[in-house]
Amino acid sequence: MWRTAEVNATRIMIERVEQRFELSPARLIGDMAYGAADFLGWMVNERAIEPHVPVWDRTQRNDDTLSSSAFEWDEQADECRCPQGQPLRGEWRACKRPRTHITQANTVIYRASQAACGRCPLTARCCPNRPGRKIARSIHESARDVARDIAKTDAYQQSRQDRKKVEMLFAHLKRILKLGRLRRRGLSGARDEFLLAAAAQNLRHMAKWLVPPTENGAMSTA
Repeated sequence: MWRTAEVNATRIMIERVEQRFELSPARLIGDMAYGAADFLGWMVNERAIEPHVPVWDRTQRNDDTLSSSAFEWDEQADECRCPQGQPLRGEWRACKRPRTHITQANTVIYRASQAACGRCPLTARCCPNRPGRKIARSIHESARDVARDIAKTDAYQQSRQDRKKVEMLFAHLKRILKLGRLRRRGLSGARDEFLLAAAAQNLRHMAKWLVPPTENGAMSTA
């Protein structure tokens, strides 16, 4: 729950900075909590921000059965194709009233024909416990694909290294400087407390740069 609040706070912060200072980030680096489908859709489709985050994906299977990644997506036909070439569609018959078929989880369920699955040689690996295969495809799947493509680049690996450096600074503030919680009330009090903690952290790094360590690892005195 607190990770959801953290992601929502990040979204609000980006919107406020853009409104007040007309600044928008070109990329966002984060952990898997930021790889949810709706947040990726907001970054890619609404803000044009490159998501340097791992995709939150529960569709991959660890057993020998076929995962959703084994199915190809046909944008024009609005259907998935199984490894045997059989289609999975959101609807198999035309309705008098057009429907979006979007579920409460913001997905569209694509189902295969039970007759095709019944005579398929891959049924034991594809849908061993069901008469036919179905796949839940997110309405933000295109944004998820963008994040997956970025994860294959060298820029993504560099972003992961940069994130580690920043996370270490926050970990030092929380554990060493005891800034796990703010003690002063109000926005100005929080700003002053964080500024003092950051200044102490910078002085500590400056001391390491200016004073070389001795052979035993201790800092030498002037």
